[in-house]
Amino acid sequence: MKKVNIGILGATGAVGREMLKILEERNFPVNEVRLLASARSVGKKIPFMGKELEIQLADFGAFKGLDIVLGAASNAVAKQFKDDIVKSGAVFVDNSSAFRMDDNTPLVIPEINAEDAYKHNGVISNPNCSTIITLVAVNAINSLSKIKGMVASTYQATSGAGAAGPVELEEQMKAVLEGGEIKSEVFQHQIACNVIPHIGSFLDNAYTAEEMKMQNEGRKILHLPELKVTCTCVRVPVVRSHSISVTVVTEDKLTVEQVKEAIANAKGCKLYDDGANKMYPMPIVTSDQDLVYVGRVREDLVFDNAITLWCCGDQVRKGAATNAVQIAELFTK
Repeated sequence: MKKVNIGILGATGAVGREMLKILEERNFPVNEVRLLASARSVGKKIPFMGKELEIQLADFGAFKGLDIVLGAASNAVAKQFKDDIVKSGAVFVDNSSAFRMDDNTPLVIPEINAEDAYKHNGVISNPNCSTIITLVAVNAINSLSKIKGMVASTYQATSGAGAAGPVELEEQMKAVLEGGEIKSEVFQHQIACNVIPHIGSFLDNAYTAEEMKMQNEGRKILHLPELKVTCTCVRVPVVRSHSISVTVVTEDKLTVEQVKEAIANAKGCKLYDDGANKMYPMPIVTSDQDLVYVGRVREDLVFDNAITLWCCGDQVRKGAATNAVQIAELFTK
């Protein structure tokens, strides 16, 4: 692998810090790592490979000399600096949703459509976290028979709302136990001892923007322009790792045994399915690692050609930071 100069835009956020951690874990071939953030973080130091890296100001001209920029900032920041990053000659691997549905921007999960990354015009988008986890789980099914549709429900951890999410959950749980005042600032309602079927803004079709990502992004990643997905996204009182229940409707009828074998051999997946021994994917099992665990695989009882399964994955890692680093690795070979 060739050594590269890599920058992290939004380096002090939860995903930015995770990106730095994963670069070190995976022994990414770095020559220089440049950490970029807003003015309030400039001068702070973050450890990396036995050294202390100082935060620099994210500003125009800050990307000169970089080969790859990992974006871990908001849509607005990504849009603000996109042209400057591309002009500098770097490949911008962006975790925001700013460019995902742009026709000229590849949307990539390396285990599924790595070849799309090379068709970039300077920018490559990281998909939504739940989309990544779900598609990694079901891609093996698509290799057996074309997927026509999916019915999914996501159970999304509080850390999916940023670093403040788990803090609010912890504070509310403490208030519940001690009889204190419960304050809801990050989430629309109390999240402690509750689930909230509302992530993202509501659209005219009564689905939320978060729910439509599964269909819209899935079509682009799987190269299935007619894919239909009904999705319900739910926030649950879990700190880390998203869970998804999904029914996959295929052109041909598949057996449970076929599907299990395909998933067991799929990249990025771990078949974790032994109900008799109470073995199935859970957030507590799948946090702080990069595989998508898949279990509860069974024949669907509503659709003739369908399989239902349950999957879990760490949305901060594989659902965001790790996927971006994997994309960057494609350009180090």
